[in-house]
Amino acid sequence: MAAYGLYTHIASNKTRSMLLLVGLFFLVYVMVFAGALLAEVLRHNNRTVDYYLSAAWHDMYAAIPVATVGAAAWIVIAYFFHQKIIDLVTGGRDVTRAQQPRLYNQLENLCISRGIPMPKLKVMDSPALNAFATGLNPRQYAITVTSGLLKNLDDAEVEAVLGHELTHIRNGDVQLMVVAVIIAGVVGFFGELFFRIFFNNGFRIGSGRSSSSDSDRKGGGGGAIVAVLIAVALIALAWILSQVVRFALSRSREFLADAGSVELTKNPDAMISALRKIENRGELPGATSAVMEMCVDNPREGFADLFATHPSVDARVKTLVKFAGGHDPGPLALPGDETAVEDSAEPPAHGPWSDEPTPKAPPAGGQANPLPGPLPIPGPWGRH
Repeated sequence: MAAYGLYTHIASNKTRSMLLLVGLFFLVYVMVFAGALLAEVLRHNNRTVDYYLSAAWHDMYAAIPVATVGAAAWIVIAYFFHQKIIDLVTGGRDVTRAQQPRLYNQLENLCISRGIPMPKLKVMDSPALNAFATGLNPRQYAITVTSGLLKNLDDAEVEAVLGHELTHIRNGDVQLMVVAVIIAGVVGFFGELFFRIFFNNGFRIGSGRSSSSDSDRKGGGGGAIVAVLIAVALIALAWILSQVVRFALSRSREFLADAGSVELTKNPDAMISALRKIENRGELPGATSAVMEMCVDNPREGFADLFATHPSVDARVKTLVKFAGGHDPGPLALPGDETAVEDSAEPPAHGPWSDEPTPKAPPAGGQANPLPGPLPIPGPWGRH
């Protein structure tokens, strides 16, 4: 489906995301087949590759109902308890209007302006600058912000961040990401389980066979070794694809959430300046990768951008400048950020190439400089 505007982009993205999610769930069955293949090798280590593949297919068909019920049970458990788990990991706590009047009123105003049910509001004590949304239904929806973000962002920037997270809820991103993380967790769990079981018991396969004939390689230990290599390759491929799909789902939705924030607040500059302040300052100590994927920005970098969960802040800012008419102030220093001061450019020079006037020479008689500090160096290139 071609996308020409914000809402068609959202609809198109949802369609692609659902297809990716179906593919992600399919990887569970790939893991089941790989597990069946390893089980057959453990039971019979002197058969051909064709035998192992055929037996694994039959085992997989028998195990599909069990695997489906297990994955569904995993999702149901996460459905009811994922928010409590996240709160335990991050330390987020519910806040009321009396506790956070500024924050509560801003979120309430955004919800009223679009007729959106008010999600729960949570604050976690952390110097990091970040926020994230969670929940699988309107009764569970919650937006969590850090105390560092509230301290360092002004009202307009905080409102832009709230609009970003509220857009994730409006677009259904939160439910999709939670389910994707759960299914990817199932794949990762089974992958680790298979590797532990097999590598604790399977290195004896083919041991003691010294024959190098074709029949031995195909029918003896060789067939089992080939089957093991196939199973290991499938498990590794399923795990890698589950991570790639999971991260791709996150990346594709950040641009739309930025645009949705601008639509809600009518202030692209606030979203841009918020991103610039949050940039590389959002690391949540102790948070899992699953939590960081749901944040406004994830400073954890991936290999060759393949496993990056978020587009770069530069890319997001350029998109807002291009399509929303915002202005990019460049990287911003926080109040009291000494590092930014130390890394700033050298003090401006005096003289004809400076905006500041050349300092006056000291009066005759060598009178001391009335201002504290060292005397200025005379000349057009002197410094303060």
